[in-house]
Amino acid sequence: MAKIKKKELGKGLKALLSNLEEEEITEGIVPVTEDSADTQDQLIFKIPLKNIEPNPDQPRTDFDDEAIEELAKSIETYGLIQPITIRKLNSDQYQIISGERRFRAAQKLKLEHVPAFVRIANDTELLEMALVENIQREDLNPLEISITYQRLIEECSITHEELSNRIGKNRSTITNYIRLLKLPPQVQKGLKNRSLSMGHSRALVGLEHIDEILYVYDKIISDGLSVRATEKLIRDMHTPKSQPATEERKDPEIQKIEDKLTHLFGAEVKIQSRNGMKGEIKIKFETPNHLEEILETLDQ
Repeated sequence: MAKIKKKELGKGLKALLSNLEEEEITEGIVPVTEDSADTQDQLIFKIPLKNIEPNPDQPRTDFDDEAIEELAKSIETYGLIQPITIRKLNSDQYQIISGERRFRAAQKLKLEHVPAFVRIANDTELLEMALVENIQREDLNPLEISITYQRLIEECSITHEELSNRIGKNRSTITNYIRLLKLPPQVQKGLKNRSLSMGHSRALVGLEHIDEILYVYDKIISDGLSVRATEKLIRDMHTPKSQPATEERKDPEIQKIEDKLTHLFGAEVKIQSRNGMKGEIKIKFETPNHLEEILETLDQ
């Protein structure tokens, strides 16, 4: 029987696979001899496509049909250069760990076999490997990344620090992504279809009230606000506005005096009186020369 041996494979997904023990591969599934000395020094097997099933825990939920079609044309021309990675379920059934896009392209071409690395892993290891592999190697949208981080932490019992070390991201980056899952569904949809950037979403997640989040989100979409403009809008929303002083109903006699002084100085004059007892007179001047004219009038 052909066998897979334990290997030290490096960082990321390879490091997760480094603790696999020697396992038997189904008899009749033969190695691809010309590829057996690849860069990872491990055997590649030709697996019947009909014996492979997708991973139900696949973190990527959206597959671009046009991109799959382009990949199929590339495989038709050049072959499947990068093998998929699968795990053995039983004697002749396998499940995808990584490479579902390649698997789907092979289905389009109605290929009978695909080259594959075969791994042995329990369900938790499978999920962890699939999630880490996709974070590092797939163009996930921000929402998918957020969900992936959350699943790694909750379902695989990985701490923020362990996840940070495993994927090479700062803990703050991981935290910022997970916070996106608190946004309303409408906003999450914007992240999913990429009408909302990560910068926009970081600004939105700082808002406490859902009505404020939706208001700003609608402004981003309708007005095409940049991240800076969004941040300014949020700042303006939370900056207390000075309330204009309520102008008291002025005594007719005070108003007459104001009008007389305004005419005398050729400048706006305001008299503010408190309870009719004390107050102040304000004379507005436009230029230094205007101030000198007012002073000369006072000296006369």
